[in-house]
Amino acid sequence: MTHSAAVLGGGIGGLAVARYLSRAGWHVDVFERADTLPTSGTALGMWPQALDALDAIGAGDRVRTLGSPQHRGSLLRPDGSVIGTIDNRNRTAYLLSRPALLATLAEALPDGMISFGTPAPALDALTDHDVVIGADGLRSPTRRQLFGEKFEPRYVGATAWRGWVPGHRDTVSETWDTDALFGITPRDGDLVNWFACVRTDAGHPGGLDYLRSRFGNWHADVRAVLDAATPDAMLHHDLYESPALPSYVSGNAALLGDAAHAMAPNLGRGACEALVDAVALGRFLTADTDIHTALRRYDRARRPATRRLVRGSRAMSSVAMTGRLRPLRDLSVKLAAGLA
Repeated sequence: MTHSAAVLGGGIGGLAVARYLSRAGWHVDVFERADTLPTSGTALGMWPQALDALDAIGAGDRVRTLGSPQHRGSLLRPDGSVIGTIDNRNRTAYLLSRPALLATLAEALPDGMISFGTPAPALDALTDHDVVIGADGLRSPTRRQLFGEKFEPRYVGATAWRGWVPGHRDTVSETWDTDALFGITPRDGDLVNWFACVRTDAGHPGGLDYLRSRFGNWHADVRAVLDAATPDAMLHHDLYESPALPSYVSGNAALLGDAAHAMAPNLGRGACEALVDAVALGRFLTADTDIHTALRRYDRARRPATRRLVRGSRAMSSVAMTGRLRPLRDLSVKLAAGLA
C-alpha cells in the first residue's frame, strides 16, 4: 500500500521532506503559493547536522560542490580590532544561497509533484492524505488551524537587512557593537553575502541610506560592502521567534521548520533545523506503520532540541549586541577562542 503526504509549503523543509518521502516510495503533493522557485536570496550556512540531513536525501554532495566552505571566522569590534576567532576546520560548514539550495532540493522531485501558484488547502480538504505536513513558514496557516492564534510569532526587538554584492571572500566576519551587528561572508556565484541587524521598534523603514549612516564609522570592510550594495540586491525583515508550542503534531498533521520553531538568526541554524526536521520526520514516518505513533516520536525527538535553539539564538542576540556587558562579553569570547 502506498502512503500519501500533503506538504503545505515548498520551502527548504517542505522540499526536503517531500524528497525523503518520495525516495521511500510515498505519493507526495506539495502546495506552494509562489509561482516559481526564487531566483534571488542570501546565503545560508549548512552546518554538519544539516549536511548529514542533505546526505540522507541524496543532496549533500551537490551542496558541497556548489557551496563555499567556511573554515574560519572572526568576531570584530567596529574599529576592526579582533574580539576572537573561530576555527571550524573540524566542523566545516558550507555557505550556499537560498535559490541554489532550493533548486538542489527540487531537482530530483518527480514532475508535477510541486503545485506552484497554489495556496495550501484547508486541513479538512486533505483527508485523503495519510499525513499533512505544515512547512508553511513563520506565519503558518497550518499552525493557526491546529493551535489557534495565541501562538503567533513574537517580535524579538530587532530588524535585519540581508544582501549580496559582487566580489570574492574566503573568510567570515561578524562585527558586534551596542544594539547593532554586521556580518560579511562568502557565498556561491562570485558574490559576497552581508547582513546587518539593529535593535529598534518593529516596522523600522530604514534602507541603504540609513545603513550607510548607521554603520558609516565602522571599519573599512563594512563601509566597502555598503558602498557596493544596491536596493534590488537587499532584503529587509523584522525578526520574530515562535512561542513554545504544546506539540509539533496534532492528529495526522505535523509542523516543521519556521512553522514550528522560528528563531532569531544569530546562531545561523534556522534553515539547518528545517532540514533536520524534514529528515527526522521522514525517517519516523517510513519506519513505523502507524502514522500517529510516528508523529509522536517526531515530536519527542525534535521539539526539545529546537526549543533549546530558539532560546540560544535569543541569548546570542543579546550577547552580540550588548552594551554595558561588552567587556565581559569580549573576555568570554577570547577565553572561548583560546586567545586570552
